[in-house]
Amino acid sequence: MDFQLTDDQRALRAGVRELLDRRFGREQLRAAVDAPGLDRALWRELGEAGFFALRLPETAGGVGLGLPEAVLAFEEAGRALLTGPLVATHLAVGEVPGAATGESVVAAVDGTLVEWLDEADVVRGDVTGAVAMRSADPLTPLHRVPRVAPPDPVAALLTAAEQLGSASRTCELAVQHARTREQFGQPIGAFQAVKHLCSEMLVRVEVARGAVYAAAVTADPLDIATAGLLADEAAELGARDCLQVHGGMGFTWESDVHLHLKRAWLRARRGQSAAEAEEALAEDLRIAAPGPRT
Repeated sequence: MDFQLTDDQRALRAGVRELLDRRFGREQLRAAVDAPGLDRALWRELGEAGFFALRLPETAGGVGLGLPEAVLAFEEAGRALLTGPLVATHLAVGEVPGAATGESVVAAVDGTLVEWLDEADVVRGDVTGAVAMRSADPLTPLHRVPRVAPPDPVAALLTAAEQLGSASRTCELAVQHARTREQFGQPIGAFQAVKHLCSEMLVRVEVARGAVYAAAVTADPLDIATAGLLADEAAELGARDCLQVHGGMGFTWESDVHLHLKRAWLRARRGQSAAEAEEALAEDLRIAAPGPRT
């Protein structure tokens, strides 16, 4: 399977990154931490750029691209820690008026959680009895609902893409710090322990990238489950290792690393749990295994 991006896919990824660097860079990220809330102007700008309507056919007013392109866009959103119910709004395009253009914000029950319930214009799923809960991620307000919504494979894949983007970013942050921070007269990246942390982060990112991109091509539920497991691991362990590379500085509120770790925790607990994904993969292996020889 060839995972080399086409020129159009590279241009799409670059365009999304440029938009997010301009409209949701570090200054806007920290402002969102200090004053949480959904930026409606940014939401509409995402709509105008086609972020939500990427997979909507051109005949219906969309961009007319596929799941691989959506994965690339959500990977960039994860890298930037973009806030808001991105997955729910993207999946509602074509069904909820205004979702494609960013005029409507859509929340959806995912597992037993729903994000941004109070700021959504439309909510998909049964939220009867929803209870506000404290979120580990200061950028994502949460409610818990009593009924469990069945997992949506596409939602799971787009969430895995966000995890991949976050893992890529924490790997970049760790390497940048290792190159510039000096101890004992040399960059800390010269020390073997730090080299190992950075190299392990990179390996996890690239393994997860291959799984996520493959699942985007096949759209197979088991491939998506695999991608989710690997992307969650890359995001969570990568953020932890990035904290270690930064030392005491990484644990401060002013550092962005803890925001990646908290978002990774939250995403990993959306929808299908790691245990459920592992059980599904194990069952598939059991079925595919040859029977006993006679």
